[in-house]
Formats: sequence, C-alpha cells, structure tokens
Amino acid sequence: MFHYTVETNKTMEEAIQSLEENLKIEGFGVLWQFDIKDTLQKKGLQFNQPYQVLEVCSPKEAQHMLSKNQMVGYFLPCKLVVYEDSGMIKIGMPRPTVLVEMVEDESIKEKATEIEDKLISCMDQSV
Repeated sequence: MFHYTVETNKTMEEAIQSLEENLKIEGFGVLWQFDIKDTLQKKGLQFNQPYQVLEVCSPKEAQHMLSKNQMVGYFLPCKLVVYEDSGMIKIGMPRPTVLVEMVEDESIKEKATEIEDKLISCMDQSV
C-alpha cells in the first residue's frame, strides 16, 4: 500500500498538536502547514472538508538522503496530512519506502525504512 493512515478521536487541532510534539521528539520539524479548505475557499471554490497538509523534515535525514541521491529531493519534505473523513480525523502519509522505489537506488532504501518507521511511530502516538 502506498500510504499509511490512522484514525483518531481527537479534534483536528489536538491531532496536529500531538503530531507536532511527537515529530519534534524524533528530530522532525514542521516546515509548513497548508490549510487546503481555507485556501480553496479564499479562491472562491466550494470545499468544506477540513484538510491540513504538514510538510515535515529532519535536516539530518534530508542531508543524508540527498548526499546519496539528489532525486530524493523530489519527495522532500515529507508530507503528512490531517483531515476529516466521515466524522473521523485521519492522519496519513505516503510511505517513504514506496516513494524511494521510484528512484531505484538500493543505497537509500534502508534509510527510507528508518524514516518511515519514525514517522509511523509519531502518527501512532498521536491518535
């Protein structure tokens, strides 16, 4: 499966706050938070679903991966989403291990697994 997604009973704000705290513990920071609902509505488009995109990065991991293969930058920073679906808040991401398969470079697969495991742990702890 290309993604990893969990559900939580927390509010969207609580889920994002918890996620940010857990990411910080693992050495990741939120570089940017994009409110899709707000942005589309400001453009005059009808979109009422709460949907936040968080772009996260661990500078150490990014430096390591980019020094091995610059094409990894196509996937950076890592993207996590928090959104409402049928009354539930979901936290999800595309799996880094699936994304790096497209680069076809064995030297980065192990590190992608480590990064994915850390991000999954952050998501799991945020529910």
